[in-house]
Amino acid sequence: MPVVQFEVVWPDGKTEACYSPSSVIKEHFSVGKDYPLNEFLATSETALNAASNRVRERFGYACSSAMDQLGVIKTRCASYETTPNASVKVTRFID
Repeated sequence: MPVVQFEVVWPDGKTEACYSPSSVIKEHFSVGKDYPLNEFLATSETALNAASNRVRERFGYACSSAMDQLGVIKTRCASYETTPNASVKVTRFID
């Protein structure tokens, strides 16, 4: 199962590489697109759950690293909730 990182730029300009255990993440995000904060969070949740489910289908257990990454994303998103027009940009996939 190919691990893929997806690089994002947060509303404050900080760049972060996020982990996905599956390339299914590429079906949910588009490189170069700015996502409103709530949309980024919802898409991350959908995509990382799908990635974890792929691990479950293949190996018989969910991917705790995907869920850990989702937790980090939730925490980061919460810290920008009061930022006007906050958005997150997906800048690239790292295979």
